[in-house]
Amino acid sequence: MATLPYVKIDYGNGALGQAIASADSLLCLVVVGAVAVADTFTLAQHYALRKYGDLENMGITADNNPEIEKLVSDFYKEAQEGTKVYLVGYPDTLHMSDVLEKTNPYARNVIEATNGEIRGLIVTKKAGAQPDIENGLSSDVEASKLAAQELGNWATEVRFAPIFTLIDGLNYQGDPEALEDMTKQGYNRVGVVIGASSAGSANQAIGLIAGRIAASSVQRNIGRVQDGALNVLALYAGDKPIELADIETLVNKGYITFRTFTGVSGYYIAGDPLATKPTDDYNAITRRRVIDKAYRIAYAVLIEKLIDEIPVNTNGTMIETYARAFELAVENAIVTNMTANGELSTDPSDSTDRGVTCKIDRTINVLATNRVGAELRVRPHGYAKYINVLLGFTVTQN
Repeated sequence: MATLPYVKIDYGNGALGQAIASADSLLCLVVVGAVAVADTFTLAQHYALRKYGDLENMGITADNNPEIEKLVSDFYKEAQEGTKVYLVGYPDTLHMSDVLEKTNPYARNVIEATNGEIRGLIVTKKAGAQPDIENGLSSDVEASKLAAQELGNWATEVRFAPIFTLIDGLNYQGDPEALEDMTKQGYNRVGVVIGASSAGSANQAIGLIAGRIAASSVQRNIGRVQDGALNVLALYAGDKPIELADIETLVNKGYITFRTFTGVSGYYIAGDPLATKPTDDYNAITRRRVIDKAYRIAYAVLIEKLIDEIPVNTNGTMIETYARAFELAVENAIVTNMTANGELSTDPSDSTDRGVTCKIDRTINVLATNRVGAELRVRPHGYAKYINVLLGFTVTQN
């Protein structure tokens, strides 16, 4: 049976050996439990924002849509005005997991309508008066993680537009011991945020996380201290101030949360973990964004070569000069769009190190199979998460 010609890229995992100019930062803010506003804000329709003031033109206020107002306000506390972000609202009759389900016409429709332009979804929901709690959070959070992972896989495999999703740790009860240990899960396109700007808030400060992501290049960890404190006066985990909360347990269980530092004013993001095992190469937002950008660049180059003529040797394999040209086309595109921006790691002592290698499989009989195989590897940056120092006295003897 004939098969429609295609380009398929699979993610290689395990290579890092971890023990335990583009729309790179374009996100979509998804609010479940939104309210339509006359003819200026319609549910299930995405809108492009570039500043907080755009809400006024849409008739959205803290009175008629408090979750939207808070989310967008927090976003632009961290992202500069002019930063593009999409906003979409859905009725309160839906759950976050409903919106994220890949077979439902909600988040999937936004991905398709924007032609895969979106890099990440930021999902929250209006809290109900009597929430259904499971493992210390809204019972819908677990289902939402599964749906978000499957949606991300669908966007990658079908639309060639990989995304990640961050989910509001809705109705966090303040007990980190009750939470699911996400470092034992396998959702490497999904993160859950815990930490709010008011004590006991059902909704977490997911807008601050989104704004910091939008303000950061793909390789930049959102917890980077040099980027400064968050623009917020107070943060809480449940009803406890962040300063008094058990942040270590939250971090150890793989949640995105906040922290403070002794002697340093302000609040910082404690890290960027995703809901997956520590040995997963794509266990953090930085890793996810870097590899997904490489994917998009490689796809853009390779799609141009689809059904192109390939000169072959007498045994049907690709000739060497063409194979090398094929490799360089992919490598050069990634060098230009990533390495040159400092988004990949290189060895400055090696002038040939470009942070990326593409290798064509020269053993494949292209003439017989009409198939080209390649392996693409990019090198991410390491991060100084743990700094150990031996401190002592120096004594000089006379």
